[in-house]
Amino acid sequence: METTISLSHRFLTGRFFMHRQLAAILCGDMVGYSRLMAIDEAGTLRRLKRLRREIIDPNIAEAGGKIIKLTGDGMLVVFNSVVDAVEAAASVQRSITSIETASSPEDRIAFRIGLHLGDVILDEGDVYGDGVNVAARLESEADPGGVTLSDAVFQQVRAKTDLSFLDLGKFTLKNIPGLVHAHKVDFGMPGDNVLEALTGAKPDIPETPSVAVLPFDNMSGDAEQTYFADGITEDIITELSRFPELMVIARNSTFAYKGRAVDIRGVSRDLGVRFVVEGSVRRAGNRIRVTAQLIEATTGSHLWAERYDRDLEDIFEVQEEITRGIVASIIPQIEHAEIGRVLSGRDIDFSSYDLALKAFAEAYEALRLGSYELLTEASETAASAIERDRRCALAYAVRAQAFLYIFLFRWGDNPDGALVEANTCIEQLFDIGTNDPRAYAMRGTIQHFSGNRDEGLGDLRRAVELNPNYAYGFFLLAWAESLDGYSDEATKHAKLGLRLSPRERDSFIGIAYLALAQASFSKEDDAETQKWARLAIQMHPRAPIRRALMVATCGLTKDMDEAREHRDFLASFAPDFLASLKSGKVSLYKNAKDNARLIDGLERALAFSN
Repeated sequence: METTISLSHRFLTGRFFMHRQLAAILCGDMVGYSRLMAIDEAGTLRRLKRLRREIIDPNIAEAGGKIIKLTGDGMLVVFNSVVDAVEAAASVQRSITSIETASSPEDRIAFRIGLHLGDVILDEGDVYGDGVNVAARLESEADPGGVTLSDAVFQQVRAKTDLSFLDLGKFTLKNIPGLVHAHKVDFGMPGDNVLEALTGAKPDIPETPSVAVLPFDNMSGDAEQTYFADGITEDIITELSRFPELMVIARNSTFAYKGRAVDIRGVSRDLGVRFVVEGSVRRAGNRIRVTAQLIEATTGSHLWAERYDRDLEDIFEVQEEITRGIVASIIPQIEHAEIGRVLSGRDIDFSSYDLALKAFAEAYEALRLGSYELLTEASETAASAIERDRRCALAYAVRAQAFLYIFLFRWGDNPDGALVEANTCIEQLFDIGTNDPRAYAMRGTIQHFSGNRDEGLGDLRRAVELNPNYAYGFFLLAWAESLDGYSDEATKHAKLGLRLSPRERDSFIGIAYLALAQASFSKEDDAETQKWARLAIQMHPRAPIRRALMVATCGLTKDMDEAREHRDFLASFAPDFLASLKSGKVSLYKNAKDNARLIDGLERALAFSN
């Protein structure tokens, strides 16, 4: 009882008196404090003191704030007015950003600020309570130079200030029960429209394909998943940058849109891009769902969308798998859209690149129809592109491809001369200087038919080393490996290419099926050969090697009716191809045994079907 009376007396006399009040709590923390101190301790302290003396302390005092703690790299401040607290925080951040822009990016001082409205306990010059913890956690979620605030703060200030805000959704904050709804002050994009400020005009959309990858939204309500969403975004930017034909906007520019509700056409105008990738990440338990979509930003048209549902057994492996799937799917869609733009002919002043795209489309159509005339036209269109710009890489590649297929189909008066022309074109491409995976893939294929098998495989392997997301490169590598005695590797690479891009152009997927058929033939598995060859033919009916392989396999299995069907169709568009195989002018298998078996199958089929 005596102790109780004593404690009560001490409480009533104020010695233990705790004052509670509703307050706006500001937590601030300097970004990279330890790193900057390690680089230049004296200089960092001098600059930090200047910022406090000239910016931080005056703004806080003017807003009626009370500094509770001021550590080397942080501060804890309480305000009676929520509006004054938010405006002071915004003013501090604007002023610091303005001063620090004169420093190099790696030396700049920046603060993160979090704000919350809650009941706190003021005791002997310190402050306690859950409100302080929430403000501290919100500070850790803020961008460098940014202000993140709780919904309680936002509801008090949204109609009482000229500031703009962006809704960040709900977060799970460490050691804070339940979800916390957060917002941030919208300061506009860092460096927004710098080019426009300098030149009076927004950046032009370049001739070649251009793409911006916006930060993927974290829809999980779990702040930790923001790192996964950002990781996916950064990886997509990195992997898209492996494609030389793409102009990819750098991460620093696109991440300025993080958390912003954006107009895609506005993004196109501001960044000077034709395509935009956006998406979201949502986690539930040990499952994660990633959605992605590709938009033609100049029109707002959706070109492609996909959803990826995965178990999170290995988060980094899942991140890599999803990234590769998105990138490999996006590239063909951009290619198709670019070709469609050129072929539509609307509002186009044909540049060298546009002509090369037109030539590419003509070559594809020529192969689909089995048309020598259209393939010749594609070659001439590519030549016109080169005349306009001697450094147009796509034009050289298309022209080389056209000559290669003239050789392969045995079209024209001098098909062997066409292979020489293909070699010339591809070497001209390397002469202008290139590290383009497509160039290596095309040269590798030409080397194969020129008899330089080892060099050809080297080029094809180099193509997929340069770009591990290059599905077409894996198709061609598998095709060459299946003919050069590497059946297991061919099977592996064909299936990898199909996994990377299961919705590639039909004829390109057909190359993977052909590789699997050729690998099965070298293993003398005729049933598997026929299965994969039929699929390859479905993808591209007018392809001579596929038809010839079916003729030979049917000859070996004595399926003479089917052999005759394929022989007759082959004769309708490449009448001299079988004779070229038999004479050795066109050589497929490197292994003499495999080649002899192919010729044996052809002779059996032709003997019975004539």
